[in-house]
Amino acid sequence: HAGCNTRVAVWAGEFLVVQTSGQLVNLEHLPVVKLALQVIMDLAVGEIKQGLNGFDTSLSIEPYLEKSYYKTASLIANSSKAAGCLSEVSAEIADDLYNYGRNIGLAFQIVDDILDFTASTETLGKPAGSDLISGNLTAPALFALEEKPYLEVLIEREFAQEGDIEQALALVKDSQGIVRSRELATHHAQQAVEYLAALPHSESHQALIDLADYVLSRLY
Repeated sequence: HAGCNTRVAVWAGEFLVVQTSGQLVNLEHLPVVKLALQVIMDLAVGEIKQGLNGFDTSLSIEPYLEKSYYKTASLIANSSKAAGCLSEVSAEIADDLYNYGRNIGLAFQIVDDILDFTASTETLGKPAGSDLISGNLTAPALFALEEKPYLEVLIEREFAQEGDIEQALALVKDSQGIVRSRELATHHAQQAVEYLAALPHSESHQALIDLADYVLSRLY
């Protein structure tokens, strides 16, 4: 979009989706095609949910995790299951792979949301706190709202006054929001590894375990 314009960028994205769909059809594996189509639908649902819940201070962790599943974890969950299907594993193992990917995806998104508050603008490639500025309330802000009542005031007036966003960021960092979000990310990473128990030990098995560790390592 920077090199051309937004319209060209959107159509380039559409082109890639069609190309990918063509490659999926060439697999001649209907269950995997269905999983891929589910990912595309979930992504759209996640974006809609995020758009409808902007600046909504009544949002709780459960709908946040649901939205995070649709926007991020569905891709990893269904891709993991698809790999199992292509490898002709049992239905039980395919479901374990799905749940592994689901939890990895949730952990990844929570970590990403933490970094929006803790990482530098240079590291993020976007302004720190950009999710909060746009009204997208993520785990650190939702946990902070339980401790800092004035944060709700700032969010509900959509940071309309000078210094509002700086105050909001300070309140989140002064709360247990980031700590509790780290604990939540760790919980999902650990759950992901538990779903690998039925897989035989191998280099690939260890790589999946290492991936869970890597997701958390982005915080440090």
